[in-house]
Amino acid sequence: MSVYETDSWVKNIGKKMAYALRHDPDKYGITLDEEGFTDLKKFLKAMNSVNGYRPKLTIEDLQYVADHSDKKRFEIAGSKIRALYGHSIPVRICKKQATPPDILYHGTAHRFLKSIRKDGLLPMGRQYVHLSEDQETARQVGLRRDSYPAILQVDAKKANEDGIIFYIGNDAVWLSDPIPPQYLKILV
Repeated sequence: MSVYETDSWVKNIGKKMAYALRHDPDKYGITLDEEGFTDLKKFLKAMNSVNGYRPKLTIEDLQYVADHSDKKRFEIAGSKIRALYGHSIPVRICKKQATPPDILYHGTAHRFLKSIRKDGLLPMGRQYVHLSEDQETARQVGLRRDSYPAILQVDAKKANEDGIIFYIGNDAVWLSDPIPPQYLKILV
């Protein structure tokens, strides 16, 4: 580990990587294939060029961030890299369908509850609804938009039995297609 590879360094580089791979590849001059991958060397060059890193990032630095980011957002496969979830661009990253745990959670701002009661959980500019296996992770996600976030309990077992498709995001994140309100219970 270099002197640069601290938790804050990993978080900062990870945010820039996520922005490039999930939201604005055009700004970085990169192209994503149908599975969301781009050439690793071109991505590295773009990261250094757009963000002006000194010292310049290396492929090893990108691998370190991919391996040590708290949410396992990235995958490096051979000479390619991609973000695993959270895209707001019109690329549908193919995810593996899976049977979810019986209960999942979603953290959000209280101001969105009226809409959620009416329409359920929607991807809201992303490709999938993001869910957590535990309430604390959902709370952390909700804190991004509300100092005292609402925590929703999702009856994932019943939703899945009724045809809602769930996908593995990573070790801590589950993804799903929209979830109607009848599968939701507001806990906080």
